[in-house]
Amino acid sequence: MNGYRCFQCDQTQAADFSGWVCPDCGGNLDVINDRDTILRQIKKAPYNTKRIPLRIGNTPLYPAERLGRSIGLRNLYLKDDTVNPSASSKDRASGAVVVRAMDAGATIVSAASTGNAGSSLACIAAAAGLRAIVFVPEKAPVAKLTQALSFGATVLAVRGTYDDAFDLCMDASTRFDWFNRSTGINPFTREGKKICAWEIWAALEGRVPDRVIVPAGDGNILSGMWKGWRELEKVGLINRLPKIDCAQSNRSDAISRTIRRMSASSQPDWATATPESVEASTVADSISVDRPRDGLAATRAVIESGGIAVTVTDEQILAAIPEMASQSGIFPEPAAATPLAAAKMMVKQDLVAADEIVVCLVSGNGLKDIARARTVTTEPLVIDPSLDAVEAAIASVKDPAAA
Repeated sequence: MNGYRCFQCDQTQAADFSGWVCPDCGGNLDVINDRDTILRQIKKAPYNTKRIPLRIGNTPLYPAERLGRSIGLRNLYLKDDTVNPSASSKDRASGAVVVRAMDAGATIVSAASTGNAGSSLACIAAAAGLRAIVFVPEKAPVAKLTQALSFGATVLAVRGTYDDAFDLCMDASTRFDWFNRSTGINPFTREGKKICAWEIWAALEGRVPDRVIVPAGDGNILSGMWKGWRELEKVGLINRLPKIDCAQSNRSDAISRTIRRMSASSQPDWATATPESVEASTVADSISVDRPRDGLAATRAVIESGGIAVTVTDEQILAAIPEMASQSGIFPEPAAATPLAAAKMMVKQDLVAADEIVVCLVSGNGLKDIARARTVTTEPLVIDPSLDAVEAAIASVKDPAAA
């Protein structure tokens, strides 16, 4: 790496800078990589498996033909990040951060999380032999808390929102000198997440999709995805870029609001841009954020790529869970189903052509929030132990494969 550049004021810092955010304006920093560094990163495995003996990344990209037909897309793909070690995309960021923490001689890593980033950090830290301290809102999903606790993390359930947990984690990490993984303020989260773009490119054998639809809460996956594609272009491996679309619940739409406001200007002034804040209350806990901590970088990613912000209702998000699962075999949590709900909305509003190559990022496994999925699934058929009962039950149910 050659140093850091601020997303807001564009000032640079040397590679040995020890702060978390820009000392000039407080903005988030981006790692600057030169052409040779990027090529080396692309050619080698993204994580040192001797230091983190887990397979992080290299997740499958599945063509979803039947699901695509059902919503009006002929070239729909699902990037299945549910098979990462902790079952979410957050492992990409945690892997990069933990390696960086070990390089810095840290023994304790911390993070604020709605659930997935915390369970992810706990998982990767356990594999690397570091201690993880995780701050979550008190009402984080039980499955994610159970994951983090099982991995041996110290979990602090904060009475308040994710934003309260984030601020407390920042203060505690500074006071006790912990290596802070929290989204946005740690630029190496983006370094992990950008690799998802490289994997999509490789899986498509060098083709570039027309659109990549990404669920957004803090916005870090959006900014990381865009960075990955820009770096592929920088080293000459692609000659065009995909549109990066932001998918959010309309009950947690801070980034979408910022995108729409900034898109109204032909030349957005990033130096004075202020991301929106909302009072989030969506069922998709992984993307339920009042004040997005990587909001500016995410907004820039969508606008610079020519993408759009799409908001859907919680009802549409929940409906997309069994729809994806029954027609693709991938079981998403609510946040991970949001890109599919957004894709359906885009088709209905003629915002995407039927023949475009569209990739939806499936960011987390449905087992992380069973309670939400159960609200939109049917009940099992309780029958007597007889063949007649089996025959009657089967006749009463429509075959989902015929859809």
